[in-house]
Amino acid sequence: MAAQDVPSRRGLLIILSSPSGAGKTTLARRLLAADPSIGFSVSATTRLPRPGEVDGREYHFVTRPEFEAMVERGELLEQAEVFGNLYGSPRRPIEAAMEQGRDTIFDIDWQGGQQIRNSLLGREVVSIFILPPSMAELERRLRGRGQDSAEVIAGRMARSMAEVSHWAEYDYVLVNRDLDETDSKVRHIVEVERLRRERQPWLNGFVRDLAREFEGAR
Repeated sequence: MAAQDVPSRRGLLIILSSPSGAGKTTLARRLLAADPSIGFSVSATTRLPRPGEVDGREYHFVTRPEFEAMVERGELLEQAEVFGNLYGSPRRPIEAAMEQGRDTIFDIDWQGGQQIRNSLLGREVVSIFILPPSMAELERRLRGRGQDSAEVIAGRMARSMAEVSHWAEYDYVLVNRDLDETDSKVRHIVEVERLRRERQPWLNGFVRDLAREFEGAR
């Protein structure tokens, strides 16, 4: 049989969600570092940059009027308001990556994840929810960051159970007791999802070629 071209597929939309502090951002960064074929969806936000954050790397930092104009023009795949700040995923780079067969990872909350799953791109979504091992450990991690005031941490903890209540909406749910173990599971999920039959449109032509080869050999 003649050599086949490299199989093509549409890129996955990998959604990672969790309560703040449960590990989704760290896991997303690890997955990006381990697999250069995966890109990161850089969200637009109206919140102010934290120390060390760079515009266009962690977020696209915009004003509220700029964000609202993006919504009006239909430029965002999803959007949500969290702690008084607006967040959203620019649509154009995501769709371009999908068409080129490149995966995109999203570090977003359940609201954003729900919007993407319900969109026209929902068939390409793989959603993973990360649970903390306990609420006490979650609070310890938040305090250990040293980035937020006690008031902000209290707000994040109050919101955590609202986030956790949506765990059953996700394809996969992992308890992040050990970061290395959870990281390994996330990678395996992505590998398996890439192999699903419906994500490999090249198989239809390949099987037809097998049938022609069989008929020609009879």
